[in-house]
Amino acid sequence: MSKSSIFHLKAPYKPAGSQPQAIEQLNTGRPCKSTLLGVTGSGKTFTLANVIAQQNKPVLVLSPNKTLAAQLYEEFSLFFPDNKVCYFVSYYDYYQPESYLPAQDIYIPKETKVNAEIERLRVEATASIINRPDTIVVASVSAIYSLGNPADYREMSFSIKVGQKLSRKELIDQLITTQYKRNDVDLTAAGNFKVVGSTITINVPYMHDNLRIELFGEEIELIELVDKQEHKVLRTLKDFLIFPAKHFITPQDKRESAIAQIENDLEHEVATMTNPLYKERLQTRINHDVDMLKQTGYCTGIENYSRYFDGRKPGEAPYTLFDFFDENFLLIIDESHITVPQFRGMYNGDRARKKALIEYGFRLNSAFDNRPLKFDEIERFFNNVIFVSATPGPYELEKSDHIAQQIVRPTGIIDPPIEIVGREGQLTHLMEQIQQTNKKGWRTLITVLTKKAAETLAKYLEQQKIKVCYMHSEIKTPERTKLLYKLRTGVFDCLVGINLLREGLDLPEVGLVAIMDADIEGFLRDERSLIQTIGRAARNTESKVILYADKVTGSMKGALAEAKRRRDAQAAYNKEHGITPKNVARDVKQSITQLQERIAKASAASKTRQIRKPKNAEQAQALIQELEIEMQQAAEELDFEKAIALRDKILGLRKTFGDELKQT
Repeated sequence: MSKSSIFHLKAPYKPAGSQPQAIEQLNTGRPCKSTLLGVTGSGKTFTLANVIAQQNKPVLVLSPNKTLAAQLYEEFSLFFPDNKVCYFVSYYDYYQPESYLPAQDIYIPKETKVNAEIERLRVEATASIINRPDTIVVASVSAIYSLGNPADYREMSFSIKVGQKLSRKELIDQLITTQYKRNDVDLTAAGNFKVVGSTITINVPYMHDNLRIELFGEEIELIELVDKQEHKVLRTLKDFLIFPAKHFITPQDKRESAIAQIENDLEHEVATMTNPLYKERLQTRINHDVDMLKQTGYCTGIENYSRYFDGRKPGEAPYTLFDFFDENFLLIIDESHITVPQFRGMYNGDRARKKALIEYGFRLNSAFDNRPLKFDEIERFFNNVIFVSATPGPYELEKSDHIAQQIVRPTGIIDPPIEIVGREGQLTHLMEQIQQTNKKGWRTLITVLTKKAAETLAKYLEQQKIKVCYMHSEIKTPERTKLLYKLRTGVFDCLVGINLLREGLDLPEVGLVAIMDADIEGFLRDERSLIQTIGRAARNTESKVILYADKVTGSMKGALAEAKRRRDAQAAYNKEHGITPKNVARDVKQSITQLQERIAKASAASKTRQIRKPKNAEQAQALIQELEIEMQQAAEELDFEKAIALRDKILGLRKTFGDELKQT
């Protein structure tokens, strides 16, 4: 580690296997574009931690989903306990975007369920970026969505210090201006503050402790950090910088200018419309929003006016998390073979949904500018980037200045042997393999292509007295974690799922991975997915993989060839260095991580959305349209398991109402 590094890496072990070479390659010639091609189980996160430790700049790590981001957050928190590690993902537990279905004349209002803990963590992330150079932010693709102007965020923050002349009223006014809410009864919500005499206590969103300010007359006498539960004084401060409680915040002069522009654009757009219904609709909706903005500074759907408040021109890129960093930061894109395609799909899906809202008088054209970044706009931040994947995509390989290959695992484990077995008698063969694996004390993972196939197979195995569990898209993170705990401890011997590329399935107890219908080409059976799924068996020296197929597809050939290349390199390294492979040792933890636990508690505070049951064909048709939008969104985010589940609901509705749907 560099002597001048702002990051302090703490780890109980040193780099091994391919890690030392990968670390050296990734640190050479920075800033640049590079790729870490690391096989499953090779310790890619530890390699990245070593790279970060030699950089004197803040770090942004992007992950394809919330749960993988949470895992990375926990790992980096352990590696860098003396530095600031933050978590930034979408704060919606549920999100139904506003949309309009012209064919059915159905308007679907925006419906959301916000997670208060994630909202707090997001504010903590942006405040830390501005306030601390030794910050690592682990984020999902939510990072490419509009966030508010960072210049306004900085401008609206204010500092306080002991001895400063500041009246009680002035301090309260400043807090309210920066989106804090006075509540003298309940201080539990982030962003609330209470006033008792000359003492003001603030639940600062970006701190784990409350901030207490004591005034003597019109002067700050004492500033303290106080434990939220015990109310004990933890630390006395000389000064403190208070950031806004929310990201979307605008100075008063800008707000007045923005409202004037909204009114001007409304007048212009109404003048170009020919349909009287659309004219009236647009005028009514926008005038109502303007009245709310004038009276309260807020309105429902305020994000659709973000361009005005940000001071952006039509079509100009929105401000995002990227803009809170200075130009000199390190960007790491984890699971880049998934994350990069996600970047490409976000903008088009968002624009297609808003097009109908604008054409039919629900929104001004400015709604188009409340959007995720386009891919070329994201590429502007790829000046100093590391793409990370076991199977990098064409984009990463083409754009990288150099590629660091991490093939040899610190444990010496080589990639598992692979067998191809025909479909005839496959269930009998699978049963025998599961039983043999059980006798060795190991577990089995089975992946299928559809939810129905998973349910059928799980039911069959249960009838054969196999202790089996079934994992699907509707199982939330806490339940997933409990299932995996039960699998690891032997409550279950076998897990059946659709997409085993998802998080949390790199388990050392897995001795067999069975891939059903391996010869059916598609996303879940292409070369990259097969290599990734085969990697689920790479934590155990006795594990193996079985592909059930009647033919060898091009994807299978590619996956088999890559597996052989890796096995040969790993075996040669072990022989040269006299290494005996050993299984990964990992404690079996019953509870989910502290971060996930806090998020789960916040999520439980509000009711889970239930899909309503339609009473007639018209309601069924409207629900199908909603589900199709949600299915398309899931597919664009590469959450195929959720997309499959939604497709099955749609097919069920069409089967139930049949010919009646054709008449609506």
